[in-house]
Amino acid sequence: MIKLERTSVMNFENAVRGARNPMNSWDRMDSYTDEAGNFVFGENDMGLAVRLCRSGTDHRKFLRQIFVSVDITAPLYWWKEYDTYKVATVANSTSTMHKVHAKAFEMDDFSHDHMDEETLKQMQHVIDYLEHLRGRYLETKDKQYWYDIIQFLPSSYNQMRTCTFNYENLIGMYHARKTHKLQEWHTFCDWVRTLPYAAQLITFEEEAK
Repeated sequence: MIKLERTSVMNFENAVRGARNPMNSWDRMDSYTDEAGNFVFGENDMGLAVRLCRSGTDHRKFLRQIFVSVDITAPLYWWKEYDTYKVATVANSTSTMHKVHAKAFEMDDFSHDHMDEETLKQMQHVIDYLEHLRGRYLETKDKQYWYDIIQFLPSSYNQMRTCTFNYENLIGMYHARKTHKLQEWHTFCDWVRTLPYAAQLITFEEEAK
């Protein structure tokens, strides 16, 4: 299970203007912001952007100035893979260390969408025991129960993080993970394809046409 919510994409105009700095070609800028506040590429600017993207990472530096912020809720087993992407990405997470005991454990606190019926029954036993440990910790404040929770917590436990990327980050992530065995990565890549001008600037689907 993975949810991507509250997406914001920022700084298109400044990034495109910066892409024209090397040739002092600002007079050819033809992009604009529409009445809804959305950045709209003009033909000249899109042509330049596509050429730079096709020329490789050294030439498409402007993509590093197009920023994306999103809230992602995903299981710890997915976050372990996500955490390999450290360069120019930022994430603020909800705290397992400080808040894991703050609410009752429920099935929906865990990713269980691919479990069969028998596994779900076993998972419920785990949740019941975690809830027992939580109750004992709240009652006694004995740190031993807190450690029991932390070390017994399954990797299917869902955590929410507010993440910031740039379009260059997303190129690497999309092309590395789009055929991954985890369904969560497929959902992530589907989300990438919904970003403004993703086909031209991230997934390069326009090149294949």
